[in-house]
Amino acid sequence: MDAKIVIAFMILIIASIAFVELGSENEIPAKIEIYSQTREAMGTTVTIAAVGSNEDQMYESIDKAFERIEEIESLMSTYNDQSQLSILNKEKNVDNTDPSLVYVLEKSIYYSEITSGAFDVTIKPVLDLWASKYGDGKPNQPPTQDEINDALRLVNSSAIIINGTSVSINEGMEITLGGIAKGYAVDEAARVLISHGVENGFVNAGGDGFYFGTKPDGKPWIIGLQDPEKKVDPVTVMTLSGKAVTTSGNYERYFNDSARVSHIADPRTGYPVSNLISSTIIADSALEADALATSVFVLGEEDGLKLVESLEGVECLIITPDKRIVRTEGFEAYETVDY
Repeated sequence: MDAKIVIAFMILIIASIAFVELGSENEIPAKIEIYSQTREAMGTTVTIAAVGSNEDQMYESIDKAFERIEEIESLMSTYNDQSQLSILNKEKNVDNTDPSLVYVLEKSIYYSEITSGAFDVTIKPVLDLWASKYGDGKPNQPPTQDEINDALRLVNSSAIIINGTSVSINEGMEITLGGIAKGYAVDEAARVLISHGVENGFVNAGGDGFYFGTKPDGKPWIIGLQDPEKKVDPVTVMTLSGKAVTTSGNYERYFNDSARVSHIADPRTGYPVSNLISSTIIADSALEADALATSVFVLGEEDGLKLVESLEGVECLIITPDKRIVRTEGFEAYETVDY
């Protein structure tokens, strides 16, 4: 579901510096700082930050985290003809599938099940159909109902067959992991940081973020949700530690700007959706937040909030087409006005 659109987050992080005493009183305190790097990966801008006193160690950890993101992209990109996902889409079967791809596919099937098909990674034929209708040199007219029906016949996550490391799909089917792979990559990058001794930091990939530990001053990470109308003040400001946050929306990118046809399509109907302006999910993992942000956007206000309320450790904020801001009961626990 690479039509998933991510609303840019403003990361309101003040790189404050704290000092801790190491050893005797005569020793110079070690300076604790935020070390970060920003690179392009997975079709977006990725920032990885680590808090510590050893600059070389922090940057080495950041490099390793980026390497893990690159590994995941090489497996799951639909733009790389040599990725295992592209090979699966072409050959309809892959043996000795990488465990990471198997894991993400299994999770994709799970989210399709709990959302009654509102999330479905086999939606690629539908997205390709709409993309073929809009853009330079294209008719800029919606597909016919018959064309949509033909594409919808290929949308069915339950037809993904996983047998150990062997994965197969039906003839004509194709998978896109745009609505879940980036979240998984964020989780994995954070895991790499932690495994290399980083206790405080964050990974943010185009708005899919995971934040752990604290800033150098011991306070939680502060993340602002950008206003859809590009106002200076954010919609809300969140404090997070050990949590992920992701937003999906339809006002940043379209198949065609003049036509304003959303990149996010409903796998059940085959049509682009505009049930909400945006949906923001806070969850324990970026993978979960990623998948559910798209799911809620497709489901709309009533069904989307009902789904989130049924899940443990997940909260949601949505902006409705009439500009109302609606939260699940526990979302306010993460909001702050002190920043």
